[in-house]
Amino acid sequence: MLKGRCHCGAITYEMPSEVAHNTLCHCSDCRRHSGAPMVGWATVPAERVTISGELSVYASSEHGRRHFCGRCGTGLFYVNEQTLPGMIDVQTGTLDTPEALPPQAHIQVAERIAWMEEAHRLPSFERFPSG
Repeated sequence: MLKGRCHCGAITYEMPSEVAHNTLCHCSDCRRHSGAPMVGWATVPAERVTISGELSVYASSEHGRRHFCGRCGTGLFYVNEQTLPGMIDVQTGTLDTPEALPPQAHIQVAERIAWMEEAHRLPSFERFPSG
């Protein structure tokens, strides 16, 4: 089992390491909700995820529900019973060991920010660069 939590620790969860899908989503809804250019999601059966703490829920679309920590604002889960019945998407960036679930694909690339296609070519620094 993998463990994760929100930023402040008020919400914790456990999930299986076997997932149906593990993707990086580029849709505008995920960008707006997270404030990031893309979001990592792992899809698992909802009954296999154990959640401790009180989640807040936002209806981000007609059927989509985004679950987050009401204290610190960390986005954690997405549920859409219309398109993924019985499943829950877990934001993989909130795992204690996100490297344990490498993504398998990019999705919703029709909405990808154009510069994201070449972002891997940018200079890299171990920490924030000085000067």
